[in-house]
Amino acid sequence: MVEGALFIPKGKALSETTIEGKKINLLFKSDKMEGLLIEVEPGDEFGKQYTHDGEEIHLVIEGEIEYKVGNQTYPLKEGEALWHRANIPHSARNKGDKKAVYLTIGAPPTFM
Repeated sequence: MVEGALFIPKGKALSETTIEGKKINLLFKSDKMEGLLIEVEPGDEFGKQYTHDGEEIHLVIEGEIEYKVGNQTYPLKEGEALWHRANIPHSARNKGDKKAVYLTIGAPPTFM
C-alpha cells in the first residue's frame, strides 16, 4: 500500500451497519471525510430528514434515488450526482422498482 492511499475491493468495507432497514457500508474514513455505500430497497426511505455539519455528495450507482434537500426534491438516476450543504435538512428514498445503491462522500466525517 502506498502511504496516503487506500484500495477498497468490491464487497469489502471497514464496517457494515443497518439504519432504518438500509444497509450502510463504511468504505473509508479519515479526519476530513468518509465514504459510505448505501443500499435502499424499492419504496424504502430514511424516515427523517438529517442535519449535521459539512457537505455531502451523492452518486447513484444503481437504480433511482429521490433526494430531498430542504424543500427541493431531486430525482437521481444511475450516474447522476447531487452535492449539498449538510446543515440543510436532507433525506433519501428509493422511488424505483429495484434496489438502489448510491455512494455518499461526507466532509467532515459525521455519519459513522
